[in-house]
Order: sequence, then structure tokens, then C-alpha cells
Amino acid sequence: METTGRDASARRPRITLFTRTGCHLCEDARRVVAQVSADCGEMWREVDVDDDPEDRAEYGDLVPVVLVDDVVHGYHTVEAAALRAALGY
Repeated sequence: METTGRDASARRPRITLFTRTGCHLCEDARRVVAQVSADCGEMWREVDVDDDPEDRAEYGDLVPVVLVDDVVHGYHTVEAAALRAALGY
């Protein structure tokens, strides 16, 4: 899943959310990431860790995992205020 903000065609997603199907924490994180991204006009993408063995090995026990600008921002839960701060808003 990829959600776009303003001028999205010229930019790549700043936020990556690693999830897996059936994860209730992932559903909660998805809602927060989608709302913050929309509020800030930032792009984001969602990656299912079970689609790639390397992602599963790195993040599988930690989902949901949020990366901001390819740097790990957090595991398990997403705080809207902290995510906005990491994005510079």
C-alpha cells in the first residue's frame, strides 16, 4: 500500500511501515501512519514482512516497525506526536 501527499510524484515515501497480515498492532499502526502522513503531506508505504525472507528475518518479531527516511523510528506501537516530530512537523 502506498499513500501519497502533495507533490508526491516528485518524491519517494519518507515512511515505511513493516507489517504482517492478521496483526492487530499493525492495523493500529497503519491508522496512525495514514493519519500523520495525510496531516503532514508525506508519502508512506507498507511492506508485508512475510513477502520477503530478509524482511522477515530482520523485522518479523518486531512488527509493526516504522522507518522514517530509512532509519528505524519504532517497534510495536506508533505514537502520532513522535512520528510527526521525526518527520519535522
